[in-house]
Amino acid sequence: MFLKETRSGDLVDVIDMSSLTNPFNQQVTVQYQSGEDLADPVAIDKQQLAFPSGEQLPECWLNGYYRIKQ
Repeated sequence: MFLKETRSGDLVDVIDMSSLTNPFNQQVTVQYQSGEDLADPVAIDKQQLAFPSGEQLPECWLNGYYRIKQ
C-alpha cells in the first residue's frame, strides 16, 4: 500500500500491513519511492503518514483506545 509522508510529500510503500493497522504499534516499516533506486526499509512513526490524497489515517489504526471517550 502506498502512503504519503506528510513532512516531505514523498510516497512510501508499506512493507508490513499488519503493523500499519495495529493501533498499538506506533511505527511502521516503509520503503521510500523517490529516486531511481529502491531505498532500504526504514521504520517511521505512523503519525507522519497520510493517504496520497492528503486524508489522515483512520483513528482506529492510530489509537487502540479510540472508542473510550476522554
